[in-house]
Amino acid sequence: MTGEHRATRHIVVMGVSGAGKTTVARGISELTGLRFAEADRFHPEANVARMRAGIPLDDADRWPWLRDLASWMAARHAEGVSTVLACSALKRAYRDVLRQGPPEVEFVHLDGSAELIRDRMTRRTDHYMSASLLDSQRAILEHLDPDESGMVLEVALPPDELVAAAVAQLGLPPAERWDLTGDSPTLR
Repeated sequence: MTGEHRATRHIVVMGVSGAGKTTVARGISELTGLRFAEADRFHPEANVARMRAGIPLDDADRWPWLRDLASWMAARHAEGVSTVLACSALKRAYRDVLRQGPPEVEFVHLDGSAELIRDRMTRRTDHYMSASLLDSQRAILEHLDPDESGMVLEVALPPDELVAAAVAQLGLPPAERWDLTGDSPTLR
């Protein structure tokens, strides 16, 4: 295709650590064929070391990471590939950086009680993010503004219900409507 892009969708499943972003984003990917990425995997080792030590990241730590995520989505868009990204995207300014990637980004904000999320975090064994950082994340969280494309889902729902609700509210077609041949899922 020269000079034109196939229609793509770019979804960011956002919220504080422990909200279920990765689980829901993977579920959306499995149901729809959108290319999944975990934003945490884009962090430089210095950021990971800080979070492992219980030290919150500051904006200077986050800007290059957010730009890398926006670039990843933009590159997939240029390939005609739709994406779903699990990313905290806690502040409007962070989401603005993500929107600098593909032409349009839609957000699914997983939100719920601090108690429920803290409980989930303390039971995790496979993640470097300490439950002690939950309060710092909640302190900087800026909910979606009315002009931002997205929705809020309650994290108390079971993961399969969250995935189904996100797919339905976003109007995403099921995987059978996507051409999953090769490495670039496209809408049929």
